[in-house]
Amino acid sequence: MDKGHTLPQDVWELLHCLRMRSKYAIFLVFVVALVIIEKENNIISRVSDKLKQSPQSLLDANSTDSGLVLPENGSLLSLSELDLAFSQLKNQLQNVTLQLGGTREPTAGPAKGTRKHVLLMATTRTGSSFVGEFFNQQGNIFYLFEPLWHIERTVSFEPGGANAVGSALVYRDVLKQLFLCDLYILENFIIPYPEDHLTQFMFRRGSSRSLCEEPVCTPFVKKVFEKYHCKNRRCGPLNVTLAAEACLRKEHMALKAVRIRQLEYLRPLVEDPRLDMRIIQLVRDPRAVLASRMVAFSGKYETWKKWATEGAATLNEDEVQRLRGNCESIRLSAELGLRQPAWLRGRYMLVRYEDIARSPLQKAKEMYRFTGITLTPQVEEWIRKNTQAPQDSNGIYSTQKNSSEQFEKWRFSIPFKLAQVVQNVCSPAMKLFGYKLASSAETLTNRSVSLLEERRTFWVT
Repeated sequence: MDKGHTLPQDVWELLHCLRMRSKYAIFLVFVVALVIIEKENNIISRVSDKLKQSPQSLLDANSTDSGLVLPENGSLLSLSELDLAFSQLKNQLQNVTLQLGGTREPTAGPAKGTRKHVLLMATTRTGSSFVGEFFNQQGNIFYLFEPLWHIERTVSFEPGGANAVGSALVYRDVLKQLFLCDLYILENFIIPYPEDHLTQFMFRRGSSRSLCEEPVCTPFVKKVFEKYHCKNRRCGPLNVTLAAEACLRKEHMALKAVRIRQLEYLRPLVEDPRLDMRIIQLVRDPRAVLASRMVAFSGKYETWKKWATEGAATLNEDEVQRLRGNCESIRLSAELGLRQPAWLRGRYMLVRYEDIARSPLQKAKEMYRFTGITLTPQVEEWIRKNTQAPQDSNGIYSTQKNSSEQFEKWRFSIPFKLAQVVQNVCSPAMKLFGYKLASSAETLTNRSVSLLEERRTFWVT
């Protein structure tokens, strides 16, 4: 009789002991796993530092899912739930690491040999912002707007001689790294210097869709001022690591630069086996360029205006020679491209802004055909919407134009005296590109007289 009563009690104690051991074992496994995750990610100190800098930006990313909180008795229902919890927690910790500029497992990019690298080579006020949008609007292209601006701001080079060569080499080497998606190279030139690969001062970030879309667009941080913010959405400071990873994931890379003058210095990029370069040189009537610069950069051309309207001041000969030098560098680069050297064959295209303005969609198709990239309907729609605007935007960097009318407006805004100066110093380049000289003020302002020779797009194959 006593045996019958003691047996259930022993069984009960055994079961109770096993249950308690299971609880402790599960709890111990959970603690050990947390330690392993913490060690693998190595982010504890970085989280602490980052929270001091911008606590709001990490609040959501670092919050714990309510489903991961242990009940008061410290147990979970099963080991499978424990594994799920660990997986979710590890993903959250990895997200925080990305917010801090850390690294993630490599993401598959485009197939080797299919990526194209497009350089839109131009000078200021040639319509390059507008033409650059042809590539910026393509979803599979990582596009950067004037990244070399940062180098010009931080590295001083005097024009001419060895300094000109030095600047060209610096620009070239930075370009190569950018085309390889090494965006960290820019951190050496951004002022103030980025911290933890985060910066609020990326020049014209809003002009690059790739820098304003997920995952590069991180949550907005209150009270953190971003000088060149995204246009259509609010993003946190630019995370250079996320931007570099996004660049690698895109199928192609395109970049606009107005600070590259000499085509010959780009030969190492064209011959680099890691790159599949396509160079599009954009030119515009130098008289139109001067007229546009006098509006956009009014303060720099006060003496030109006074000389043209009053005749009191004399033109600075250095400024005239600078204009001549700009025209000559553009001409020499174009002549090199049109000579079809072996290293440039199939890699160089010369296009006039005036031809694009008159037939934007047709020229966009030609440029895409040259680059070997398929033009998407989204780009075609953007071109239709932004080349038939009822009136032009007032912004100096506006890309909304009634393009068929816009390209000749300069003829009514520049005094004939200034047009003559341009014609005198830039006539070799104007002849090469098919821009006719105006013999009088009446000819200049008479739209029935064309100042543009009909030329096909120059595409070296």
